[in-house]
Amino acid sequence: MYGDFKLSINEDSFLINLYQRFPVTIDRAQDATVWDIDGKEYIDCMGGYGVAIIGHCNKEVIKAITEQMNKVMVCHMSTYNDSRLQFLSKLKSIAPDKLEKIFFSNSGAESIEAALKFSRKYSQKTGIISMYGGYHGKTFGALSVTYNAKYRKSFNPLLDGVKFVPFGDISSLTDSIDENTGTVILEPIQGESGIIMPPEGYVKAVRDLCTEKNLVLIFDEIQTGLGRTGKMWAGQNWNAVPDIMCIAKGIASGVPAGVTFVKEEIANCMNLGEHSSTFAGNPIACSAGNATIDTILREDLVTKASDTGTYFKNKLIELKQKHPIIRDVRGMGMMLALESRFDVRDILLDGIKKGLLMLYSGRTIIRLLPPLVMKKEQVSRAIDIMDEILSVEEKRRNVKG
Repeated sequence: MYGDFKLSINEDSFLINLYQRFPVTIDRAQDATVWDIDGKEYIDCMGGYGVAIIGHCNKEVIKAITEQMNKVMVCHMSTYNDSRLQFLSKLKSIAPDKLEKIFFSNSGAESIEAALKFSRKYSQKTGIISMYGGYHGKTFGALSVTYNAKYRKSFNPLLDGVKFVPFGDISSLTDSIDENTGTVILEPIQGESGIIMPPEGYVKAVRDLCTEKNLVLIFDEIQTGLGRTGKMWAGQNWNAVPDIMCIAKGIASGVPAGVTFVKEEIANCMNLGEHSSTFAGNPIACSAGNATIDTILREDLVTKASDTGTYFKNKLIELKQKHPIIRDVRGMGMMLALESRFDVRDILLDGIKKGLLMLYSGRTIIRLLPPLVMKKEQVSRAIDIMDEILSVEEKRRNVKG
């Protein structure tokens, strides 16, 4: 009987209304291309919000997951597992210097929650400084250090002792430190706020300041990490290594996983049972993570992100020179943004009609987080589509050069 059941309603009939939805039903995907249920093809500059970092349906990831599922699917952290050991070893091999200990979780927000707890326990101080425009997730602790009031206002009071300072202003950060401050948290490049780049020298200056003041520095590399910016870690662009680093997104190519890297002296302050997660380090996520890291290294996707990202950004700059509707182009590697002088909703919807999926950041910013495997031919095609839909938008809004 159930085999004959057909849906006459869509997901929205069941889901809590919490997500901005796009009018596309994805049926299948490969590399940097997705297809909808009608067979229409799209160039994917959305990448599942940056998750499909090595591309959709990578064959090595599928193979690794399948083999693991045929061996064991459930293995709690209270017992040992070879796939987990391999994943730990691979993570350690690509981790920044001195980040020697690892905590597994299941998402970016969980990774942040762990980082905040580790930092508080180590510093024995409740004061946290985060950044204007910073985004770190929507669970309670992560939300407390997320800046945007629209996310926070309904859930106050959040964690006590959190201050926000302007991103890029080292003087404001310095002036905000007091005897209760124990932690500074930032994204090296702000993602959700619209790919906001730090001023030259800022990230390293924050690192030096935290060292001087004996503060724990947390880098949220959930969106910037794993080659996205043309370096394995965004902090490497400014020779800055944090005390704790959070990653997630593409680390397991779509299988839920989060990782918190921690300096050994911070990790050593934690006692048995003070933090844990039931699904953390599960064999399926670890096997996917192993294949993901192998692919990044084997295919030199970090270099490819730098090369293709430079090509993409230069093409966007050419669009800016042609289209007065574009206010700014910015970013690094395959983490790019185009800022419009007007609301981008119609541009996004026109892109979908033309076979191009893009993200937004607020009302006026188009955010681009394509898979690092995207070919330059696809970039060129995406630029052609953007050129066309920007012309339509300028005509719609009567924008003249």
